[in-house]
Amino acid sequence: MAVAPGAGLPASQIPDLVLLDAVELSWLIRRREISCVEVLETYLGHIDRFNPAVNAIISRADEAALIDQARQRDRELDRGDHAGWMHGFPIAVKDLSDVCGFPTTKGSPIHAESIATTDELHVRRMRAAGAIVIGKTNVPEFGLGSHTFNSVFGTTLNAYDTTRSAGGSSGGAGSALALRMLPVADGSDFMGSLRNPAAWGNLVSLRPSFGRVPSEGFVSKPSVVGPMGRTVRDVAMLLSTMAGPDAGAPLSIEQDPELFTGRLERNFEGTRIGWIGDFDGYLATEAGVLDQCADSFGAFADIGCTVEPVSQRLPIEQAWETFLLWRSWMVGRNHVDQYADPAARELLKPELIFEIEGYQRLTAADISRALDGRDEWYAAAYQLFDDYDFLLAPSAQVFPFDADQRWPRQIDGRSMDTYHRWMETVAPWTLSGLPIVNLPVGFNDAGLPMGVQLIGRNHAEWPLLQLAHAYERATDWTHRVLPPLLR
Repeated sequence: MAVAPGAGLPASQIPDLVLLDAVELSWLIRRREISCVEVLETYLGHIDRFNPAVNAIISRADEAALIDQARQRDRELDRGDHAGWMHGFPIAVKDLSDVCGFPTTKGSPIHAESIATTDELHVRRMRAAGAIVIGKTNVPEFGLGSHTFNSVFGTTLNAYDTTRSAGGSSGGAGSALALRMLPVADGSDFMGSLRNPAAWGNLVSLRPSFGRVPSEGFVSKPSVVGPMGRTVRDVAMLLSTMAGPDAGAPLSIEQDPELFTGRLERNFEGTRIGWIGDFDGYLATEAGVLDQCADSFGAFADIGCTVEPVSQRLPIEQAWETFLLWRSWMVGRNHVDQYADPAARELLKPELIFEIEGYQRLTAADISRALDGRDEWYAAAYQLFDDYDFLLAPSAQVFPFDADQRWPRQIDGRSMDTYHRWMETVAPWTLSGLPIVNLPVGFNDAGLPMGVQLIGRNHAEWPLLQLAHAYERATDWTHRVLPPLLR
């Protein structure tokens, strides 16, 4: 494994403060056992030490201005004003989302100088809960591909092996969380962008149901914003901040997000979980991935669940074709103007050009097939819940690969025909809109992490988080196995 550049101090001198779970940190701040200034200074020092090893946090804010914000947070506590559970938290926002006063480069040289003038809704909500934005987290160009690299900031590396990919597109958030440079992080997910980096970072993430974290429009787009953290409780608390209805989002779920601050403990005796695996050999998987995922079955059994293979034949080929239509439609339509400009087109990565040209070939009949195909897949997937309470599937088809590789061209001797085919395991569940938690399942012999997708019923994030919490108590991977740089 690569040696971290500028690692400096021995790992034994890592501040205890950054090793705290986010809910523990929140409690200590509220009790005034630590100050917001102390928290911020400690995290900034930790970032200075470890961020050069992975290149996760970018577009850093001025340190003096951040300290002033932390002092203001302390003065608020002096007056008895507590903004929320994130009071005094340093956060870095994914570089696909706008934060007022910060660049939103989206990993593209086209937007390298773009400065946002407003906050996106979930950012406003985190700030309202007391968070201090210290910078952004790195992404692939326009969020495309589950490998975080771009020509503006470079490549983000894996916290467990700095020669390997951190995943994407929330790769910067994942590496920052794994190395304890942030207490929690936001992410977004179209094709596994919350699930893949969490699986490769020994982390927890939640891809919420459509409308749980509001977004504009009358079409439930495949991409959603969601929380990432090191524990299920931290993820649930961040969801409580991000979620909740909004008048500007007609499809937002009308449910009080306070639900997600409740007690996670619950008895799961007799719970049935359906194992999807590789769809009876349809998906190509790297040797060891399925075995690593199957190692989780024992932990589920320990908490009273049974895990059994799903025997029903699912129309996975049709789901993939439907997903490709949605992908080109949703991605390509946002970039046709750049494609039309020869100077801008030269700056676009080939993967984006692939999506734009796919969009330009779409017909009204293709859009109709995309809509119908999504309905049909949802019906087929939801029928599984007649027999199972939850579903389980791999979060990735490969372990973290060489960071110099653009994307895996082959898996187990089978060629990948598109830049995203190697992540097909997440695509059908994106299409379904069902809520999904990534759970760590341990490490292969090379010390590389893997995760599973735990899939729940529509709008049923709370029981999903409760089961994830029970599994976490039985395994505790995130606390048991720290990245090598922190040991």
